[in-house]
Amino acid sequence: MRILVFGSSGAVGSRVVQEAVRRGHEVTTVSRTRPLQPSAHHRQGDASNPNDVAALSEGHDVVISATRPPPGQEGQLVEAAKGLLIGLRASGVRLILVGGAASLLVPGLEVPLVEAPDFPESLLPIALACIEQYEVIRAASDVDWTYVTPPALLEPGVRTGGYRLGRDHLVTADDGTSSLSMEDFAIALIDEAERARHRRTRFTVGT
Repeated sequence: MRILVFGSSGAVGSRVVQEAVRRGHEVTTVSRTRPLQPSAHHRQGDASNPNDVAALSEGHDVVISATRPPPGQEGQLVEAAKGLLIGLRASGVRLILVGGAASLLVPGLEVPLVEAPDFPESLLPIALACIEQYEVIRAASDVDWTYVTPPALLEPGVRTGGYRLGRDHLVTADDGTSSLSMEDFAIALIDEAERARHRRTRFTVGT
């Protein structure tokens, strides 16, 4: 499988590249800085530029976008989503987009995570941008997309090879926490690239 990864130098994107290469896929990375994975091809481009997206995605089986903007530039998430959709309409390549957990329902409370009483105010800008990003993606009817929502806590950790799937609710452990290592999140993303079980819908994961 030929996989193109936007945001490949980031915390999630770099692990996605590693996981894809580990499984023997042909990977092309797109980022502003050269990634550390020597087994992947590298190209320069901008996910918010439809022309870049169309040109770079041509000939690939799937595009995975794991871009993450710096603080104060959260709106880039929405612009990247729009650029990806327009560019992939031209190439016809499937999109797997990494989003945010803000819109997932909290089990028991049945309210979006962003509306939970203990949601950190400092995370509101990125949370609201992710919600808008999801609205842009879910309105697309002419692109084969999948929106992957991380758990409430996604951190570097151990690659265990295990995760549980969910759809609109946070996947929580018995103690109510919602978490997963970035390494296992990357496994879930490449599993979806290979199996295509969630087309034109979203899913989430957790331990």
